[in-house]
Amino acid sequence: MLLLHLAVVAAVVLLCGGVYGWLTYERLGRDAEAQALAIARAVAADDDVRAGVAEFADADPDRLVPEVLAAGALQDSAEDTRRRTGALFVVIFDEDGIRLSHPNPARLGERVSTDPGEPLAGREFTGQARGTLGRSARAKVPVLAPGSATEVIGGVNVGFSRADVLASLEEDIAPVATTAALALGLGAAASTAIARRLKRLTLGLEPEEIATLAQNQEAVLRGVDEGVIGVSPAGLITVVNREAGRLLGLDDPSRLVGTPLAEAGLPGSFPGLLAAATPASPAVEQVVGPHVLILSARAVRPAGPGLPGLGWVVLVRDRTELQSLTRQLDAVGALSTALRAQRHEFANRLHTITGLLALGDTDEARRYVAELTETGPLTYPAEQAELLRDPYLQAFLGAKSVEAAERGVVLRIGEDTLVRGQITDPQDVTTVIGNLVDNAVRAAVQGAAEDRWVEVELLDEWAGGTGTLHLVVADSGDGLSVADPEPVFAQGWSTAAPPAGAAPDGAVAALGLPEAHGQGFGLPLSRELARRRGGDVWVAAPGRPGGPGAVFCARLPGTVVPRAGGTGSGSTGVRAAVRRGAGTDGETPGGTAGGTGGAG
Repeated sequence: MLLLHLAVVAAVVLLCGGVYGWLTYERLGRDAEAQALAIARAVAADDDVRAGVAEFADADPDRLVPEVLAAGALQDSAEDTRRRTGALFVVIFDEDGIRLSHPNPARLGERVSTDPGEPLAGREFTGQARGTLGRSARAKVPVLAPGSATEVIGGVNVGFSRADVLASLEEDIAPVATTAALALGLGAAASTAIARRLKRLTLGLEPEEIATLAQNQEAVLRGVDEGVIGVSPAGLITVVNREAGRLLGLDDPSRLVGTPLAEAGLPGSFPGLLAAATPASPAVEQVVGPHVLILSARAVRPAGPGLPGLGWVVLVRDRTELQSLTRQLDAVGALSTALRAQRHEFANRLHTITGLLALGDTDEARRYVAELTETGPLTYPAEQAELLRDPYLQAFLGAKSVEAAERGVVLRIGEDTLVRGQITDPQDVTTVIGNLVDNAVRAAVQGAAEDRWVEVELLDEWAGGTGTLHLVVADSGDGLSVADPEPVFAQGWSTAAPPAGAAPDGAVAALGLPEAHGQGFGLPLSRELARRRGGDVWVAAPGRPGGPGAVFCARLPGTVVPRAGGTGSGSTGVRAAVRRGAGTDGETPGGTAGGTGGAG
């Protein structure tokens, strides 16, 4: 507890101090950039500077040497400004980026160390960069020709040292550091006080030891076949397990917890039993109701020396149970004797049965077994079901094809189906597929087309070892009855006809919900399951009256794992199915179109 408190306090203090220090450093840097910009603007606007830079526009190269530039007026003016403002440097350069002034005279006549493109293009620049004098917050301003408002003949570069920014930061951060140290010290003192108090309250036990004691106590009280009653040094009952309540005839043993021993209604021998309790005190026998009980009391002492006693534990054992066990053992012994006598007769009967089977007609049995072997698994009316390799998908869609066939609808597997992996979460997968297929079957039944069908295409896609199952469901229904497909995913939305004789639900009507009569929950549930996994369920095409109907798609990440032999990657089949279902003419090659016909 102490270490945890200290770690939390230290983490909070350091985090807050670090964030404040970073924000202060950024603010001081921006202030330094703004100050450098103001100085650079003032220098660049000076008429003497503009005239001095203009003199070097087409100057003889012999004049652009350190000796000549160091004695020039521009160098004197720049250095004077630098000393007065406390800047790290004030550099004036011509239109070729050649330094006309610099704090280090040896650098005069050289090209500036940072890109002069911004000021020479007529734009101002502020930022932080590293130059010949180190990293600094700087500003660059263009120098215009005398009498011109647009002609750029050079620039001014002014910077402040990063050390100056850090020095300002130290001044601002000192009060915060002092406050953080005081907060850390206060947190440490509070954590120490809490830890010491917990030590006293828990008798020096650590949390793990307390948890172990609680688990052991629960295991003992629940697991033993004996009654256990705990009594504190003050004479209050602290523990009564269920077995003790049963043996002593207590209706609710838990109500005795916290009750004084004298008021608990226990046998009158308990006070004397506790008073005489020693590590070697003998047990006493007492009749309580229909039970003959053996009572024994033990004083509980803590492990540490000098600690007060913790109270007493009274064990209650039922002697009648022992007698019952004795009688049962006697009965078992008699039964075993009888079984040994019958074993010989049983063996004789087995020999007789074996002989009868040996004389029987076994050819018919062999032919029957052969017929069962040749019959193989059940066949389903789903077309192209051989495209499904996963057993979950085979069984589930096969069962759905049987239901669809009973309603006059053909369920077929799309030709682009390719599931190379193995389904890992059949519950979510079958929920989504089942809802979409059920809606599609209902739409096909209610549709105007005579050829009623539902087509399902599935494809697994792989990325980084994780498999995503893509699903497309299409049918021959009349399409969705709404322009915007999103409302079909609202809970309770449905166009399915209510069952005959269904009465309006007054509670639902009072809440303003639609009368769905058990419908309108499949699509919202499917979308919720898909989005919970990072996927989705959506309408790829709304369909049209007379068919083909809408195309519903689903994406279920993390529901497929590779089979032995590995898997590839791809999503061509699903994209092709969606394109076919959402074609411009509404027709689908091979009959693939889809929708739930507004079934919801």
